[in-house]
Amino acid sequence: MKPMYINGEWVTGSDGEVIEVFNPATEELIERVPNGSAADADRAVAAAKAAFNEWRWVPALERARMLQEAAHKVHQHFDEIVELLTLEQGKAISENEEEVEWVAGTLEYYAGLVRNYLGRVVPPATRSQMNFVIKEPYGVVACIVPFNFPLLLMIWKVAPAVAAGNTVIIKPSDHTPLVTLRLAEIVFDHFPPGVINVVTGRGDRVGETLVEHPDVPMIAFTGSTAVGQRIMSLASKRVKKLHLELGGKDPFVLAPDADIETAAEAVAYAALINAGQVCTSTERVYVPEQMAQAFTGAVVDFVRELRLGPGIDRTTDVGPLAASAYREKVVRHVGDAVAKGAKVLTGGKAPEKLARGWYYEPTVLTNVNHTMVCMREETFGPTIPIMTYRTFDEAIALANDTDYGLGACLRTNDARLAKRFFEEVKAGTIWINDPLTDNYAGPFGGMKMTGGGRELGEEGLEGFMETKHVHWDFDDTPKDFWYPYGK
Repeated sequence: MKPMYINGEWVTGSDGEVIEVFNPATEELIERVPNGSAADADRAVAAAKAAFNEWRWVPALERARMLQEAAHKVHQHFDEIVELLTLEQGKAISENEEEVEWVAGTLEYYAGLVRNYLGRVVPPATRSQMNFVIKEPYGVVACIVPFNFPLLLMIWKVAPAVAAGNTVIIKPSDHTPLVTLRLAEIVFDHFPPGVINVVTGRGDRVGETLVEHPDVPMIAFTGSTAVGQRIMSLASKRVKKLHLELGGKDPFVLAPDADIETAAEAVAYAALINAGQVCTSTERVYVPEQMAQAFTGAVVDFVRELRLGPGIDRTTDVGPLAASAYREKVVRHVGDAVAKGAKVLTGGKAPEKLARGWYYEPTVLTNVNHTMVCMREETFGPTIPIMTYRTFDEAIALANDTDYGLGACLRTNDARLAKRFFEEVKAGTIWINDPLTDNYAGPFGGMKMTGGGRELGEEGLEGFMETKHVHWDFDDTPKDFWYPYGK
């Protein structure tokens, strides 16, 4: 059994309960980890709180050096990390190579940014005064991470949080704890004890304890809306700082001038990367009526050529879903759509040739509409529902017809349509012609029920700092506006 990492030490759970971790491509048991308890979470909080008292005063240049060293260690152990991530999470190995590269790059980005960022000086009201704004760390930050990008979505929180002077407790997903624990062992081991901790365990045991703990002033969470709402409810008792990204239902709009063949490839990538288990996956496609038949045919032809299989096989394009429950959700969404009149043009079932593993064939649906669950709720699977529109006004209205606002894609070379799209569509990221591409310096996050947190960029660092205004008057003589008023 792989133990937890608390205060620079490897510890087993306090009550002996375990979580089994499976390979989603084979359904085979890989390893067991502790199902941590409230006592384990308390121990991690105590360690992180004690470490914060010193870590917050470590000079920014030294914090930057440690982040750079962590990035160097990621590169040193690159192949090992990629292999473990692939076995545990399931997606294609080339996608995991990109994820691990992003881990190193994010560490390097915040190492550079934190060296010259602490606040600003603002103009004073009079000559004898000085006013400045200081950005301070919150303290202990609980980083609750999902399974789909267990390292990337972890480091988007941990790197800026630690760079800002906070200490962190990482609670990885029950499905993908091993690779995070391995990073604690080989990448984070040079940080002072208690600065970075990893506690495994179920959400109702470890997660809720961290959320409610009086010594954890900030929660950074990526995951489902339902869990996010639960976190908000629990955290409201202490009015904690919340940094939330709660998924999406992202649209992809083809403008009338879009090239059909390249658009089909772009949509397939945006919808099927990581078997559709991406918060910014394309989950709704809108195409002009006059292009629908040609575009749908191109998508079906392209998708049928994709190779489904274990992520560790370099010929694999689409790997398995992370667990059987996630495949069952896709089955329900597709079944609901078919019952309401949708047509399955390809896919729509588990592959017969792969008897073991939580696979689901890439699926193209037509005749869909917004009464169907697959067009309203996050599917998080390898589906491409295609709906037609008559006017670009209608396309924008359909794109906005959702409770979520994480990302939105447009395929066009018409600058006027592009401008309308990014001005009128309510989403945190707008991709035009290059779907699902992120930028270290560009903030990532959503609007509406997706939550208001931002990761990456300067905003990603500011999200883990709270603002203090200092008003300093060098003249300590009494002011003429003080009491008594009748003088």
